[in-house]
Amino acid sequence: MQKFWSIITFPLSVLYWMTFFLILIVFHGFQWIAFNIFGYTSHKKVVDVMNFFIIKAMYIAGVRYRLNGNPQRIPIGPNIIISNHQSMFDIPPLIWYLKRLHPKFIAKKELGKGVPGISYNLRHGGSVLIDRSNRASAMKGIISIGNYIAENDRAVVIFPEGTRSKDGVPKNWKKGGLMTLFQTVPNATVIPVTINGSWKILKNGGWPIPFGTTIDLTIHEPMTVLGQDAGEFISRIEAIVNAGVVQ
Repeated sequence: MQKFWSIITFPLSVLYWMTFFLILIVFHGFQWIAFNIFGYTSHKKVVDVMNFFIIKAMYIAGVRYRLNGNPQRIPIGPNIIISNHQSMFDIPPLIWYLKRLHPKFIAKKELGKGVPGISYNLRHGGSVLIDRSNRASAMKGIISIGNYIAENDRAVVIFPEGTRSKDGVPKNWKKGGLMTLFQTVPNATVIPVTINGSWKILKNGGWPIPFGTTIDLTIHEPMTVLGQDAGEFISRIEAIVNAGVVQ
């Protein structure tokens, strides 16, 4: 049986990647139409549906997502979603399961072009693209998105590790971006999130995708920024997020 699955994972992985890129290409066009003709709300709905299909397409490769926690208990308002980062497959469940919060992203500027569907959303959906090699410019971008979520009662996702963990082991957090967000949006609600298992999808370079993988998204209790000592608060959030990581 093990030999059977080791053989079948290869064609299933091919089929998944073909489906994945087809979804990105098709929804790139839908996004353009929605944004340019109908505006933000329609564009956001298209992005939500695109990520729903990305999640469901994972079943082709024998991968499933599992949500732990209730997103409905999170208040609408400026929210800062703080998560560990294991792969690009962390993004679809954050967008889909937390869609009522309108999550936006702080992404490296290189992702702003060249990736169908994804680049268009980053440029036009309210996210911010930063030059990680230019600290002053990056902080300016973080302040900008902080003001955006404060003014529009939306959410920003930040991965304090700075880059993904290729083996699932949490990296040390970089605190500068969080400090800036807390200062910019002192009335925000923080949503700690732990992601498990998504690193496994790319551990072989995505070829093959390990059949039977489960990606867990755990939403922890919301916390308020107001009245907190920023340094101690970040350390407490880091402990909560990392305590849920299964290595």
